[in-house]
Amino acid sequence: MTTEPPPREAEPVSRFWRLVPEPSLDVVRRWGWASVAVNIGIVVTGGLVRLTGSGLGCPTWPSCTDDSYVPHAALGYHGAIEFTNRMLGFVVGVVAICTWLVVMRYRPVRHDLRRLATAAALGVPLQAVIGGISVLTGLNPWIVSAHFLVSPIIITLTVSMMRRSRTSPYPHTPPVVRALATACVVAVWLTVALGTVVTGAGPHSGDPETGRNGFDPELVSQLHADVVFGLLGITIALVIATRVTATSRTLRKLAAWLLAIELLQGAVGFTQYFTGLPWGVVLVHMFLAGLLIALVTAVYGERGTPAT
Repeated sequence: MTTEPPPREAEPVSRFWRLVPEPSLDVVRRWGWASVAVNIGIVVTGGLVRLTGSGLGCPTWPSCTDDSYVPHAALGYHGAIEFTNRMLGFVVGVVAICTWLVVMRYRPVRHDLRRLATAAALGVPLQAVIGGISVLTGLNPWIVSAHFLVSPIIITLTVSMMRRSRTSPYPHTPPVVRALATACVVAVWLTVALGTVVTGAGPHSGDPETGRNGFDPELVSQLHADVVFGLLGITIALVIATRVTATSRTLRKLAAWLLAIELLQGAVGFTQYFTGLPWGVVLVHMFLAGLLIALVTAVYGERGTPAT
């Protein structure tokens, strides 16, 4: 039995909402893509802050220094890098608000889209507060990890919103494909979470005076690699399953792209490990992590309904 999109409701439009042009679903998706792009962007700039030792370039929060909201010359390039990352946070916030507005203005009402857009928008101030706490605690590695993980959560919520905005029925999908898609999500998130532990144990702390989380870098790196191998195995099985069963063409393409990005991410990961963690390679690794989250969420969203 085909599952139709959630029911839509008519709702009176208030005077305030009349100020916002009524968008189409294409407009909703465009703002969703913009949100994904800026959140991947802030993952990269946040990585640049840490990799250049600029985590305390602005030594306090919410201002940059005790007497100024902007960095001064004495803070050098560290202050400029940290302040730029904070400014990008405002861009992320503006995009999140615009995305929320177009979803709230869309008619007929889609409560599922509203919930996802609202959760994503609330993630932005949450991330800012956690970022401030990380500065005020001298870049505690666990708080820095939590600060990073908010961006993948926002990416997940936004991609889920875009997948749900479809108007065509979801395809029927064999149970094995649905199970493998779910397993991929779990494995990707475990990989990303362990990656933050590896980072917290490694040399790129964000500031030379910052302590580390106390784990053996080689041990947690090996554990991280083991999970990556498991993820690759699950994804290869997913790609094969989508080829030999009746699944949608879109899901087959997404699964193939997921595997390709995982292989590239793995190659970059091994390169950075065996070359002493050069910051440029680590930055590419972080960019691919954001892309991987977006792709696996799309795969999960396309898994369809159980085949009868």
